[in-house]
Amino acid sequence: MAKRQDASTGQIVDDGQPAAEAPKEKLVDGKPVMSLKVYSPFHVYYNEEAFSLSAENATGPFDVLPHHHNFISLLTSCEMHVAAPSGNKRIRIAGGLLHVHQDAVLVFLDV
Repeated sequence: MAKRQDASTGQIVDDGQPAAEAPKEKLVDGKPVMSLKVYSPFHVYYNEEAFSLSAENATGPFDVLPHHHNFISLLTSCEMHVAAPSGNKRIRIAGGLLHVHQDAVLVFLDV
């Protein structure tokens, strides 16, 4: 049975439901991967699995790895670096919107 915390009392209770299985982790060459799609309205620049993504926003450079927390960020002009099973890629961007949600990363360009 699955356990949860009751919102009103804070107590741990059994909800009577079977526990959900954790999603299977995607691995390539023994390393975790995430799905990554980089695209604009008229062109898809990248649409494969990746080990990591490096980009820049207003606060500076950052990396996204598998199991990253969900978030949204505006990207500044930079050269994005993609570490991928098929080889590393570099994509020069003028800006965009990045969305990370449950090991899926979407980068919208020219918006």
